[in-house]
Amino acid sequence: MAVTSEISTREAEVLTLVGEHLSNAEIGARLFISVRTVESHVSSLLRKLDMPDRRALALHAAATRAASPRPAPALPKPLTSFIGRTRERAELTELIKTQRQVTAVGPGGVGKTRLALAVVADVAADFADGVWFVDLVPITSPDMCVVAGTVAMALGIGEQPGRGFDRAVLAALADRNALLVLDNCEHVRDGVAPFVEQLLAACPGMSVLATSRARLMVPFERVYTVPPMSLAGDGDSDAVALFMDRAAAGGWPPNHAMRDQVATFCERLDGVALAIELAAARWTTLGLDGLAAGLDDQLRMLSGGARADDRHRSVRAALDWSHALLEPEDRMLLRRVSVFMTSFPVEAAADAAGLDKGAVAAGLARLVEQSLLVVTDTPTGTQFRALETIRQYGLEQLEAAGEVTDARAGHLRWCLAEAGDLSVVRADWRARFDAAADDFRAALGWAGEQPDHRSDAYGLARLLAPLMFTRHLTGESQWRYEQAAYLADDPAAAAELLRHAAAAAGCQGNGDDMYRLHHAAAEFAQRAGDSVGASIELATAAASAYRFWGKFEHIPAREDLVALIAEARRLATAPTSAAPADIASAVAAGADTVPASAAPADIARSGAVTVDPARAEAARAEAARAAIALAEAIVLANPFGAPQGVTDVPAPEVVSSAERAVELTHGTRDPFAESAALDALAAAQSRAGELRAAAATARRRIRLLSTTPDNPVGTHELIDALGQATEFGLGAGDLAGARRWGRQLAEHPMLAEVGHTATSRLLVADALAGNVDDVLAHSARFLEAWHREERPARSALGAAVAGVRMIHGLRDDYDAEREWTGVLQQLGTPATDADGYQAVFDALLMLHHGQPEDALERTELTPAEARTRVSGAWLPWYLALHAEAAALTGNTTTSGDLAQARAEVTGNPVATAIIDRSEALSAKDRARLLSTATTFDAAGCIYQSARTRILAGGADANEGAAMLTTLGLSPMTALVHL
Repeated sequence: MAVTSEISTREAEVLTLVGEHLSNAEIGARLFISVRTVESHVSSLLRKLDMPDRRALALHAAATRAASPRPAPALPKPLTSFIGRTRERAELTELIKTQRQVTAVGPGGVGKTRLALAVVADVAADFADGVWFVDLVPITSPDMCVVAGTVAMALGIGEQPGRGFDRAVLAALADRNALLVLDNCEHVRDGVAPFVEQLLAACPGMSVLATSRARLMVPFERVYTVPPMSLAGDGDSDAVALFMDRAAAGGWPPNHAMRDQVATFCERLDGVALAIELAAARWTTLGLDGLAAGLDDQLRMLSGGARADDRHRSVRAALDWSHALLEPEDRMLLRRVSVFMTSFPVEAAADAAGLDKGAVAAGLARLVEQSLLVVTDTPTGTQFRALETIRQYGLEQLEAAGEVTDARAGHLRWCLAEAGDLSVVRADWRARFDAAADDFRAALGWAGEQPDHRSDAYGLARLLAPLMFTRHLTGESQWRYEQAAYLADDPAAAAELLRHAAAAAGCQGNGDDMYRLHHAAAEFAQRAGDSVGASIELATAAASAYRFWGKFEHIPAREDLVALIAEARRLATAPTSAAPADIASAVAAGADTVPASAAPADIARSGAVTVDPARAEAARAEAARAAIALAEAIVLANPFGAPQGVTDVPAPEVVSSAERAVELTHGTRDPFAESAALDALAAAQSRAGELRAAAATARRRIRLLSTTPDNPVGTHELIDALGQATEFGLGAGDLAGARRWGRQLAEHPMLAEVGHTATSRLLVADALAGNVDDVLAHSARFLEAWHREERPARSALGAAVAGVRMIHGLRDDYDAEREWTGVLQQLGTPATDADGYQAVFDALLMLHHGQPEDALERTELTPAEARTRVSGAWLPWYLALHAEAAALTGNTTTSGDLAQARAEVTGNPVATAIIDRSEALSAKDRARLLSTATTFDAAGCIYQSARTRILAGGADANEGAAMLTTLGLSPMTALVHL
């Protein structure tokens, strides 16, 4: 009907009451006007609306009221505060302002509704007609009419004869500028999608924000994926803030100091808001330890009391809701892929599901749409992942369906193939390994307990051990080598694996494990009938106890090692048989010959192109003789530096014994055995005072190892060789070379996580050279790593700590000096080291501060005494500083002692120059004194060069003082000037 003229406000009020069938008197009373005035307004309405009578007017009023939505009601008010989500709130707000239809998508419990409510409260003022919020959870039918009816009821639109709810809503909102929020759409998407599409087409001023576990798939839809709560590792993340807030509501606020622990806990919950809230609710009864203990069964732990929305009573209820929406084939796929610990590609899921790759790809896409899987693009391709709570739910369903064995077996097949492929290192190797590592562990954990899959477990452990080592997970590599050994059916193969495990233990600085594992390897070799192999392992164990004594917590007694060598000698002459693992691996690789370790009978059985049996047997015997000779050179001669002290074996005999071991090991063509013998030779040369020869032998080790494989044995030898080259370079006064080898050691990728071990040698070289900035930088890395490793009591780190302490003393930084003194005391440094590096660094500091008497007392040993008590690398420094302290105090050192000291430091240009400087000080020969500065400069010993200039006095002293200032050191106290 046409409206002939505009209806006034009062007339509209009267019309509304006529539609409610009130009489004129009742209308007058309601509006506080006279009956005559009511009659006048009714007459005017009949005329303006062209109505024949009052009944028609009442019908028109009722229809108008039914077609007009009531004013937007207040949004649901949450009972708890909204925490964090600053970035998400801003992003979703911007989308709503610029897009007409936005769907906030995420898994159940991630916080979609709370985020939506916070955002629409922020943007409500931008919509003239406000915001309507419609919760679709009560709907059980996906029919569009049911959806439209629910919306109509929320908007206050009544049913009209001859017109469905969908048309009534569209008519009512046609000219409105409002935001409609449709919450929880996932179970009625088939009804929501067409309703929203029609609404947006018919009502240009309307916008829609939907929340759903799956996108609506309608035109104009802009999907916003709601992420879990932020999990920043600094303890200040949104996830931590949410936990702390909800836990405090229980009356027992968590201590602020626990934030880092809470952060780790929330990370295990994947930052899912519902899981965090339910966990926080149990804080007062379980505490953080109890909550953490329950993480392996999150579905049981994360349940709550009665809530208005049953879906949010527990994580399980939320997942039941999502699971019920899936088709049977997608339910099966979800439970099958739950065996994956982390991300997985389509191919892996196909193996676990036992289905065609194409079908699996389509199913995974549907699970992503339902927010049950997360999909990411990685450098290695598209990967899928289930959040931990969803994964645990899937595993429950897998158990209930009786499909565990099939799914686990498929998962194991994929892990074996992937681990085998990763054995070839390529550009994307690390990313691929990291993505699959947890799945390798899970598959191996399952297979190792299944008798029917023992061989697969062995194969995966054997593949995984070197992969872990290449990834620098050295501790786990050792464990995997051991695991593979005890899963192996062949004891000879087990012995080989245990040798690698021992080397991996050595790389970690775990001498006790190294010793134990060589013993275990010997036992397996004997089971294989390989007496010679067992002999080599026992000899290697004995040698390792003294070669790497600084890595031991409990060093074996000398008599035990002597007995071990005797047993190795007995086994070396015992009848031996096969080393089948060596032969089998050689034949499989297509070798033309079999290893020299193979016994004649096994060579004949192998079918390979054979070597001369007598030659093979001779090579085996030669390897055993070499191993025993090395053990004797190290243990029986007991080179200086072993904690038991020095025997009466003359130094030349020790050198001769080590040279014989080198000759024998060289004949075996085993670079690792030869490297061990060169290690013994360098130590023996150092003991004999042949420091330049010792340094050269250490460098020879490095050259020998430069082309060997990066396996545990080779890496262990190379790391030790770099450390030895650094130490003996210092003994020879080659500071530049020592720093070069020390830097290579510090930068070795295997030591990236153990900065205290990696930087220790370089710290010593830099401290002696006076490279203050480098010492400060590397000592910070050292200290951080040492604390991270829970402050291990490793005496081998003592020289580095003493050097850092000295540098802080030279800087007059007494607080830092005290801190590093405390570190030194915690290292468990043997008392014998007090006459080695500690005396050297103490004397350097005392001389700097003008305390030569104290320095003389600190280095009181005569050259003959020092020869037996100060380790070879430190002896030249000790004797040189003693000579300078004597010169500065006017002490009359005998010419014989001075001559002996000069002879002992021969080959060390820095120590020789210090003695030259001492003689110049005694003779007051300024020219000779200054000439030593040139030597120090050439050697890269900046500190000693500056010291020389200060002792010379005059303008040279000013230059030397400036050099100290540039280095960052405090002024030196000079007691004499020439």
